[in-house]
Amino acid sequence: MRKMDGYGEVCLLGDGFDPTGIVRIREDEYDSRSGSDNIDGAVSGDDHDANDEQPPKRKKYHRHTPHQIQELEIFFKECPHPDDKQRNELSRRLGLETKQVKFWFQNRRTQMKTQIERHENAILKQENDKLRAENSVMKDAISNPTCSTCGGPSIPVHLSFEEHQLRIENARLREELHRLYAVTNKFLGWPVVPFANHGSSPSSDSCLELSVGRNGPGNLSTVSDSMGLNLGNELFSAGSVMPISKPDIGMLTNDIPLERTIYVDLALAAMNELVKMAQMDGPLWIRSRADSGKETLNLDEYSRTFPSSAGMKHTNWTTEATRDTTMVIINSLALVETLMDANRWAEMFPCLIARATTTDVISSGMGGTRNGALQLMHAELRVLSPLVPVRTLKFLRFCKQHADGLWAVVDVSIGEGSNSNSFSGCKRLPSGCVVQDMPNGFSKVTWVEHTEYDETVIHQLYRQLISSGSGFGSQRWLATLQRQCDCLAILMSSTIPTEDPAGISPSGRRSMLKLSQRMVDNFCSGVCSSTLHKWDKLVVGNISEDVKVMARKSINDPGEPPGIVLSAATSVWMPVTQQRLFAFLQDECLRSEWDILSNSRPMLEMLRISKSQGPDNRVSLLCANPMNANENTMFILQETWTDVSGSLVVFAPVDTSSVNLVMRGGDSAYVSLLPSGFAILPIDQSNYACTNGEDATVKSSINSGHGGACLLTVAFQILVNSLPTAKLTVESVETVNHLISCTIQKIKAALQVS
Repeated sequence: MRKMDGYGEVCLLGDGFDPTGIVRIREDEYDSRSGSDNIDGAVSGDDHDANDEQPPKRKKYHRHTPHQIQELEIFFKECPHPDDKQRNELSRRLGLETKQVKFWFQNRRTQMKTQIERHENAILKQENDKLRAENSVMKDAISNPTCSTCGGPSIPVHLSFEEHQLRIENARLREELHRLYAVTNKFLGWPVVPFANHGSSPSSDSCLELSVGRNGPGNLSTVSDSMGLNLGNELFSAGSVMPISKPDIGMLTNDIPLERTIYVDLALAAMNELVKMAQMDGPLWIRSRADSGKETLNLDEYSRTFPSSAGMKHTNWTTEATRDTTMVIINSLALVETLMDANRWAEMFPCLIARATTTDVISSGMGGTRNGALQLMHAELRVLSPLVPVRTLKFLRFCKQHADGLWAVVDVSIGEGSNSNSFSGCKRLPSGCVVQDMPNGFSKVTWVEHTEYDETVIHQLYRQLISSGSGFGSQRWLATLQRQCDCLAILMSSTIPTEDPAGISPSGRRSMLKLSQRMVDNFCSGVCSSTLHKWDKLVVGNISEDVKVMARKSINDPGEPPGIVLSAATSVWMPVTQQRLFAFLQDECLRSEWDILSNSRPMLEMLRISKSQGPDNRVSLLCANPMNANENTMFILQETWTDVSGSLVVFAPVDTSSVNLVMRGGDSAYVSLLPSGFAILPIDQSNYACTNGEDATVKSSINSGHGGACLLTVAFQILVNSLPTAKLTVESVETVNHLISCTIQKIKAALQVS
């Protein structure tokens, strides 16, 4: 069910479903049901008894005009449940009584429900007919057995019908069991080996039960009942309609592919684990004694509570587990729709998600809602640093409504990343969020992140930060969600912040924000390459290993200048707080102290578009005054934001004509951008531990009491040659490397840190 503000609930049945196209109702029949108050007059029972000879008067109906019906239909598609104010407005505009409008909508909703039920009944009837036909074929095969060698009729054997049925069932179950082992090994990677004697050992099928439960794949309702949690078993009952495609591998008796049955069991177990880990009063989490209130997963209690999940962990991998809760200005239905749509999910978390796709939809939900939706997804997660590889994950995402206004969305890995630029080993254990509607349009979101990974591929500078959850943990997901929802609330509001200029139109604001979003996306792709944005990694002998240099050819891309684009990025330790470093970098008045390309020219903020209530999250248009009459005015588009999880300053030079076009609401896709900027990650010094001699500066900074520290990522993208066919020279790479080094040195000098 999708809920619109003030409009109640709207019933949706998938992307391509048109409720009006199920059954076309004749206009006369439709008009005759347009409202019970359309009856002009009716004879009561008393009047009929008093005059038996007179025939009863026929009920007269006032048919709505085609214009009225058209207007009512248009409004019904947008809002099937109008309130009193909307009904009064419709009755006044269409010349109808309020009761007529009320009864029309009641009848229309009843017709909609009837049409949906007819559609579902038709599908169920088809399934029933199919089962009957298969049953008839099986009975014929049993009654007329044939010899498998010669094809003739076999010699009758004195077996009872029950014994014959048991033999057939035994053969089917044995074949199904071997298929289950094969699929388990293929998709879950567990070392499950078929055993010789199934009846000799009562615990010999424990590995199998880990994936499909003791009741086998054919009895999913009992599996979820044994969890002690109402997970909506009606989703997988015989009366449900599940749009499932049928691959060529073995099927179960209910025509559900075998590996999808394993997916269902895995999703149910993951949902059970997520709900238990999200409970605030449970023993699974240990709260820190510090003022931060940070929670740590109790691994011993976790192993006792979830022995199946704990038994699958890799012994040499690092476990990262975090939990956090916050209030977000978004309702549960809208957030669930965002999470279940791969594109909208990536747009909601732009700096966290490099790429997200839905590879298979096992179930789209029930009754037009996301309740019971199960899908297979692929995602690439990133921390904005070249020293942290991208996490490539293949996982199931399962959505369940536990109560009115209470939803849960859980992810669980079914494979490990294999991309050469990603983690060589990473598994997402049951993770996700529980969303509960609160008053005034807010939602209470509890986020749980639980991952295990191989930390040997991560640079030493970032290992402690990643293991503490500051890179991929729940705090970063919730901080990003809160910031994005605040931005959407401001953009949808009719009130423009006082800091923003009133001269720019709403379409111009949208175009500028769209241009800025593309700038940030391109910046992130230059720091962490993904399969969506391809870069060629360069190795130059005299360039430090901590500096990541990449190049690509820009051809026929309207959003970039043609030629060879070079990207260089590195991360360094900064013995200053995140807030101080961000305030310095985002201040246009101090830009000349670190920006080499500005030639020490002062910058002025010509335009500001706020993205939150605070002054730090905004899109700005900076202007550098020309040094002489022959020099053109330089404009710089800049976006800045900061929260508890980190900070970002991204900028790119733009030409005057393009900016003027975008500010008037023009298409921003044709504006060429080569972004550069900074990403800042704060460090919790209480949890930071130095493990080798490389981090002596880190340790000394912590012990010297500077009051804070952070990790700074610096990245530049530069057009080194306007000809895509030109060859990249070593001098160009050294120039970009020198630019990064000088910028870092200038920042340290301005902040007076070593």
